[in-house]
Amino acid sequence: MVYEVLAPEDIEKKSMEIITSELNGRTWPEPRFSIIKRCIHTSADFDYADNLVFSENAETIGVELIRKGATIVTDTKMAASGINKNRLSGYGGEVKCFISDEDVISEARSRNCTRATVSMEKASAVKGPLIIAVGNAPTALIALHEMIKEDKIRPGLIIGVPVGFVNVVESKEMILELDIPYIVAKGRKGGSNIAATICNAMIYSKE
Repeated sequence: MVYEVLAPEDIEKKSMEIITSELNGRTWPEPRFSIIKRCIHTSADFDYADNLVFSENAETIGVELIRKGATIVTDTKMAASGINKNRLSGYGGEVKCFISDEDVISEARSRNCTRATVSMEKASAVKGPLIIAVGNAPTALIALHEMIKEDKIRPGLIIGVPVGFVNVVESKEMILELDIPYIVAKGRKGGSNIAATICNAMIYSKE
């Protein structure tokens, strides 16, 4: 078997060239194109060229929020760990995940609800620009939908890409009904890695 030997810094560049070629001329304005390519790169799944749905100017709004020092709240530690915190902190932003906080665990147990639900409620106390990135828990999106309708939280952007089979599609459709900027992966596909990838694509967006 013959394989191409590349320096580490060239592997991503080559991957992006392959992705661009296999998209057969399909392009989008930046930074949307970079978000789509990075999701394909992370997953090796070209379905993201079609199942990522953006509200009007959502990707540009996300970049602007990050440059204003936005806090990104994730539903999982995995998503939080995948976001480039050093680059984000350069804009004055930070990543928070409340899923393992003792008060969240205790509250979820007492109410017999998911920790993701309580985490979104805790996110409502975050000050300043806010991005919510959900890659695992549809209950987080359901809670967000209810809280937004009740004027209890108003994030600047929702990234709704939970993966799975139970309430996943339905929760994403609920976000599509809102007047909040969103980036949603329609259908069952997504994941914490995709949520982090979308955040990083916006963080890396060129000045």
